[in-house]
Amino acid sequence: MAKIGELYQSGNWKEEKHVPVIDAPDSVKADEMFDVTVSIGKEVAHPNKPGHHIAWIQLFFHPEGEKFAYQVGDYKFMAHGATAGESDKGPVYTNHSVVAQVKINKPGTLLATSWCNIHGLWEFEKSVGLK
Repeated sequence: MAKIGELYQSGNWKEEKHVPVIDAPDSVKADEMFDVTVSIGKEVAHPNKPGHHIAWIQLFFHPEGEKFAYQVGDYKFMAHGATAGESDKGPVYTNHSVVAQVKINKPGTLLATSWCNIHGLWEFEKSVGLK
């Protein structure tokens, strides 16, 4: 049986529409808030329809030298244009992108995971240092 980590896929976000992309500074001041944006399909658009969509994004921070990562957020996307009458004709759609405000006191790695209802689990990471 596969371990959960073996099920995650990654790739070049400039060519692969499923990779969660992390936009954050390369280095920040300790204990100062900064924005972390996680988006799917930054260069190649990902569909957002009932039959093919991103259902969620999770964001974690793993401090350098520590064993465990900390969960920053869990973001669910529920509106993909579904309606009782016709698919893709609904009155509301969500965009698979989130902004979290974060502060850290150690350098480390931001990790984003996401799930596409057709193509499974995806991951991406970005290191953040301290100034």
